[in-house]
Amino acid sequence: MALGGGGTFLTQNKVLPGAYINFISVATASTNMSDRGYAAMGLELDWGQEGKIFEVTNGDFQKNSMKIFGHSYGDDCMKGLRDLFKNIQTLYAYRLNGGGTKAANTFATALYGGTRGNNIKIAVQANVDDNQLFDVQTWLDGVLMDTQTVKKASELVANDYVTFKTSASLAVTAATALAGGTDGTANTAAHQAFLDKVESYPSINAIGYVGTDTATKGLYAAFAKRMRDEVGVKFQAVVYGQAADYEGVINVKNKVLDDGANEASLVYWVTGVAAGTAVNASATNKIYDGEFDINVDYTQSQLEAAIKAGEFTLHQVGSDVRVLTDINSLVTTTANKGDVFKDNQTIRVCDQIATDIANLFVTKYLGVVPNDASGRTSLWADIVKHHENMQSIRAIENFTDEDVTVDQGETKKSVVVTDNITVVNTMEKLYMTVYVA
Repeated sequence: MALGGGGTFLTQNKVLPGAYINFISVATASTNMSDRGYAAMGLELDWGQEGKIFEVTNGDFQKNSMKIFGHSYGDDCMKGLRDLFKNIQTLYAYRLNGGGTKAANTFATALYGGTRGNNIKIAVQANVDDNQLFDVQTWLDGVLMDTQTVKKASELVANDYVTFKTSASLAVTAATALAGGTDGTANTAAHQAFLDKVESYPSINAIGYVGTDTATKGLYAAFAKRMRDEVGVKFQAVVYGQAADYEGVINVKNKVLDDGANEASLVYWVTGVAAGTAVNASATNKIYDGEFDINVDYTQSQLEAAIKAGEFTLHQVGSDVRVLTDINSLVTTTANKGDVFKDNQTIRVCDQIATDIANLFVTKYLGVVPNDASGRTSLWADIVKHHENMQSIRAIENFTDEDVTVDQGETKKSVVVTDNITVVNTMEKLYMTVYVA
């Protein structure tokens, strides 16, 4: 062994001569902007998981809709979700009407409670190659979902639709429906349970309530305000016909006219738009590409009144139905919250900054970086880099590093950041004067 010291160091206090070398990963934190396209929604379903938030990606919905929701992607009852997924990448879903009864028959019990289980059938056939074996088939809406070849019921394993009664005696039986499945009730308590659970999902951009109950709409609006103002989690709630007068709530005006459909069903599409529109973009003039028949029978004066009332409105433009202007429900302005806060594009930029800088601070600085001049300079540099990225995609403009200051707060553990930004909005109004000689 060579004489002398060596190894790592915490402070420069070594006695022996030698090389003391620390290998440390460069402390980095993402100053990139977090993704958008994450929505949450409580749903009334006749099939699916109960009592928990479950994640559904756009790909999952297209490929596995039958397994997740009990209906194929193209079924009419999936129309609202198809509208929602036109603009989002991930849904955090919650079944509001869980707690129902699972359908059952002699051979199996539905995997979930709900009326959809009554459409499942179990058939037992003799195996064509071995008369000692049975082919046990699971059918849904006339489509074969699963076949298992077994000698006795104890060999059967649960599939995506049923659990089998392993003590049953197998005998050749024509397709027999499960029965007795019922749905639970989607009451105010169910909505509150959903909101309680979704509170721990900080990446959500929008939460939608597809309904007309005034108390429940108020519950969602109050939840959005508390989460934004007190907890610091930034998202917008989307409701129908709710004059919330708050930038964190989008008030959808248009009524859905489809027979049998919830008149608030446009909330699906608007929730998707609110969650999925890019931070440097606006939904103003966006074409409605959903499947519902929307009431757009408004006069010019009614459209003007809708804007003044903070109502997110779709209107007819030629053969298209388009978003009139991308606004939230805020109507009352103050010195601290002017007209610019009525624009959802402004809110997306502000929410993006709040979310990204909070994540930056928690992942890199909290409990790690000393609150001295060097530490505060590092935080300042990271915020500046983030804002330069925002400026590069034209979400903000006229930004310089002098617009951000980071100072020590009133205690040794606190820092105070002052941040000045100018939000870029898309063009909406053209005022043109033509002088003709």
